[in-house]
Amino acid sequence: MLETRTVLNPLREGMRVARAPEPTSIIIFGATGDLTRRKLVPALYNLACDNYMPPVYDIVGFARKPRSDADIRDEYKKAVTEFSRQKIQEQVWDSFSQNIFYIQSNLDDLDGYKKLKQELERMDQERGTAGNRLFYLAVPPELMPEIVKFLGASELNHSAGYTRIILEKPFGSDLDSAVELNHLLHQVFDESQIYRIDHYLGKEAVQNIFVFRFANGIIEPIWNRTFINNVQITVAETVGVEERGEYYDHAGALRDIIQNHGLQLLAVTTMEPPTMFTPQDVRNQKAEVLRSIRPQSFQEICDWTVRGQYGAGAIGGIQVPGYRTEPKVNAESTTATYVALKLYIENWRWAGVPFYLRTGKRLPKRYTEIAVEFNLPPLMLFSKEGTDHLEPNSLVFTIQPDEGISLKFESKIPGQENRLRPVNMDFRYNSSFGVAAPEAYERLLLDAMLGDPMLFTRYDEVEAQWAFITPILEAWKQIPPPQFPNYESGTWGPKAADEFLQRDGRKWRRL
Repeated sequence: MLETRTVLNPLREGMRVARAPEPTSIIIFGATGDLTRRKLVPALYNLACDNYMPPVYDIVGFARKPRSDADIRDEYKKAVTEFSRQKIQEQVWDSFSQNIFYIQSNLDDLDGYKKLKQELERMDQERGTAGNRLFYLAVPPELMPEIVKFLGASELNHSAGYTRIILEKPFGSDLDSAVELNHLLHQVFDESQIYRIDHYLGKEAVQNIFVFRFANGIIEPIWNRTFINNVQITVAETVGVEERGEYYDHAGALRDIIQNHGLQLLAVTTMEPPTMFTPQDVRNQKAEVLRSIRPQSFQEICDWTVRGQYGAGAIGGIQVPGYRTEPKVNAESTTATYVALKLYIENWRWAGVPFYLRTGKRLPKRYTEIAVEFNLPPLMLFSKEGTDHLEPNSLVFTIQPDEGISLKFESKIPGQENRLRPVNMDFRYNSSFGVAAPEAYERLLLDAMLGDPMLFTRYDEVEAQWAFITPILEAWKQIPPPQFPNYESGTWGPKAADEFLQRDGRKWRRL
């Protein structure tokens, strides 16, 4: 008689089991907004499904729209049904939803904050949340300073347990405003209480860059200017501005993506090994490499940056409008929806290596990757066999949508002749581990509840990023923008972006 056994994936052995967070009250400002519906509530629900939520917790929505507890629970159930990576399990939802509450108040009404404080103190007593508070500001950036001030005025910036505050990007709109925002935050909260969220750092593929670099002995010896020729970082989006036209027309691609996501990906890729893998040491090294980005002169900004704006076109066979006809966008807008730029890091590891960053909306596919291209061998040994062109080796970290790592190298084609062809060795998370990776917001919300700030940006990182970006913004004010729109939706951006790399004897990777 044959014995039936469950075959387990050996790569899943030893997968991380998180320690349980302490009892917590999670307060969401902007509780009826799009971010809360699409990301925050589904993430919290998934944590509940995976048994990562605290043993006792409250989720308290705070917004101006009139809602009852029952109303907000119904809205959130619809949101979870639509956006959660895990399907609704009625038993889990019933338990989860009983912890959801709502307070109606304008964000500039001190009485509303006093009511919130009373409710939180009541929950501490009746439900056992132990005075622990996690405030999440899921609101437009212009409202954040006001909320911070009212949290201080109502003495909600401290409690019997821990008090932490999570802020969404953008953190300011230039260097001066970022410094001003950090100063305001530090008047009300200690830096140890502040969690500035960049959800790209919560992606499994980004976290795996740390492991790939620092847990494998073959990588770090070649991770430098001697072996690496250039690095390309791409954040490509198929969507337009969606419902963010008013915000985006003031921000643009440089502020919206490059200043935060792009430069954080750069920092993780290029930072020095930390002495220990602790939040302080990791963030110290990220801040140091961000401060090492070479400042650019006016002429270098002219030569090393490209701007684009999408016109009408087709994405996946569907016709889409041009940027200037999107809702709440100026019909004569000169806002860039595409940016490509080159930068250098001035330290011993990276001196002379160019880094190319690009991002754009309405591109042919949604794709984010970090591509590290290595130098060619010093001698073309196989040119006599007719192989007069070798493609350089490349190591590619795919961040989304299919997270993984790929190594391209040359291989001999079977046969009597030495004919070569580039081949790939691929690792993919889902196929290797047999389990879907958690969403970025799940990891980051859990880390905030646990008090682990490693995957959140510190004030000096933010200011170092703006110190590089702000001179570009200032220079662009003096440089007439290109004739917009200058690329069709569904294409890979303006021709100037290709010409920009061709001048360096390179080309963008095909995605």
